[in-house]
Amino acid sequence: MNNFKHFILILAAFIATACTDSNKAYVRKAVRIMDKEGLFAEGPQWDTAKAEALAAAPATLEEAHRVVEAALKVAGGKHSFLQDAATVTQNATSEDWPAPQVSFQDDGIAIIKLPPFSGNSEEGVKYANAVLDALPADAPLKGAVIDLRDNRGGNMYPMIAAVHRFISDEEVIRFRTRKRTQWVMLDNAVQIAGIARQPHIDCPVAVLTDEWTGSSGEVVLISFRGLEGVRVFGVPTAGYASSNKPFPMPDGSSLVLTTGCDVARTGEAFCDDPIAPDVSTETPLEDALAWLRSL
Repeated sequence: MNNFKHFILILAAFIATACTDSNKAYVRKAVRIMDKEGLFAEGPQWDTAKAEALAAAPATLEEAHRVVEAALKVAGGKHSFLQDAATVTQNATSEDWPAPQVSFQDDGIAIIKLPPFSGNSEEGVKYANAVLDALPADAPLKGAVIDLRDNRGGNMYPMIAAVHRFISDEEVIRFRTRKRTQWVMLDNAVQIAGIARQPHIDCPVAVLTDEWTGSSGEVVLISFRGLEGVRVFGVPTAGYASSNKPFPMPDGSSLVLTTGCDVARTGEAFCDDPIAPDVSTETPLEDALAWLRSL
């Protein structure tokens, strides 16, 4: 019996060591990704956070997650997070995402409500076409209101594709990482969304924002920045104007890391700071319509 108990103790110690090694390997993998790709993974603050993460000896996977999350906030800032395996699986399956809504005023002003979106490719096409199919083929518009209030982000490409007819410049946005700058052009964005490019609609555009406009919602906002005949109404955005990249982890979770800041065609760089509107107002739709009707 004593030999059996001794064997059990040895086996338990072996399992505990193996689990600790596995959890440390999880942390090391996450740190390697952050060290290579994280927008803020350089300098003394990151050196300290990196050393603390690598020195940790998490006894459980949950502890390893907490170690990684602490390092993430340094390497990627507030827009980075660890997405659990269940959420990753849920986002990969089909869901009923709210479709954009398009309505028209009697004087020919289109009001386009763009909700957040994180569905699959097929749903992304439906999302974009919900706007494109509603727009008149030939009849001119007096103006358009693009309502980004409560748009907390998701996949930017269906959103850009949905309103691409109002974007008059081929350059949409740039993403600047620690090492390089990537340009996103209109043709490319529409193609990625699975949509056929459609003719430009030449009319003034009002964009509406609120404190919940974030991430890809802010990308859509930035895609109109610097264009002639565009004015933004509302309150400052959420301040998540940065590009994220998901990295799969061994337990099925995903390391969602901020790898770059958003740069407008004007050269302005945005990241963790809210983007102020041109017109600060608590009645953005009413003020936007009044502006469009005054032109």
